[in-house]
Amino acid sequence: MRHRTIGTDPATRREVSVLSLGAMLFGTATDEDTSYAILDRYVEAGGTFVDTSNNYAFWQNGGQGGESETLLGRWRRSRGIGAEIVFATKLGARPLAPGTSYRDNREGLSAKVIRESAERSRERLGVDRIDLLYAHIEDRTVPLRETVEGFAELVAEGTVGLLGASNHRAWRVERARALAAAAGLPGYDVLQYHRSYLPPRVDQPSELDPDGQIGWAGPDLVSYLRAEPRLTLVAYSPLLKGAYAKPERLGEAYALPGTPARLAALRAVAAETGATVNQVVLAWLMGGDVPAIPLVGFSSVAQLEEALAAVDLELTAEQRTRLDAAH
Repeated sequence: MRHRTIGTDPATRREVSVLSLGAMLFGTATDEDTSYAILDRYVEAGGTFVDTSNNYAFWQNGGQGGESETLLGRWRRSRGIGAEIVFATKLGARPLAPGTSYRDNREGLSAKVIRESAERSRERLGVDRIDLLYAHIEDRTVPLRETVEGFAELVAEGTVGLLGASNHRAWRVERARALAAAAGLPGYDVLQYHRSYLPPRVDQPSELDPDGQIGWAGPDLVSYLRAEPRLTLVAYSPLLKGAYAKPERLGEAYALPGTPARLAALRAVAAETGATVNQVVLAWLMGGDVPAIPLVGFSSVAQLEEALAAVDLELTAEQRTRLDAAH
């Protein structure tokens, strides 16, 4: 397994594997035995970067979430896992009551919520310090300075290591980081967004933003990352829930003029390399000029094995140019 550094402060930066394991459905749709088997194999292969959230997976049972963190805590204890594995979790999008959601009744990003939710996540995970804590979605009802200072207090106390943001407009990320820098406080070092080889349509109003899809790593965010190379991009849902292998699952969001040409280029490169289309997508993300750490969830060890094989897949410059130019 290859590794890379996330974070800039020597006191909090970490070495993590270039493939991150998503635990979203562990403890709900993915049963405990299967979850443990996937986690064990991931660690055996050199994986060190596990991702979850305090609201995973509330939609599975109409609750508030927390099952994934709780399962990871049990697994940690049962395996004697310590600081060698980096755990990332998120707060801000947990429903305040069962039967509601982040759309209409989320906890938000006030200083009070940040402190209390981080403490509950630490308890469920069974850790003294959360290695990486994300602001899961925006909260424009709270002054941004309050959010920045709320996260920074936890870092100063040593209960959180690195900070990140997910599903925020690029200008909001920059504004938060500027506030932190001006005050001499730790800011966001890791950005977690949806990124994959096929771009979706993002201009229509979404459930979180009337100006369109907020979670996609589009041109503004990628340009920002290119200008700020010390930031790390973690790419969630890189395999589009299996749609590369079964394009009929793509849906209307991918009914764009360039989709057929990009799929054709992807299949051609896969045939040349002897890899699967999923492996080519992961290699494309890991080796790009703005490299990403793919964050992939699995429901079986076999799916994990396919992704692990992508870590050593090197695309040639010509193959990468052909993939990028397809439209």
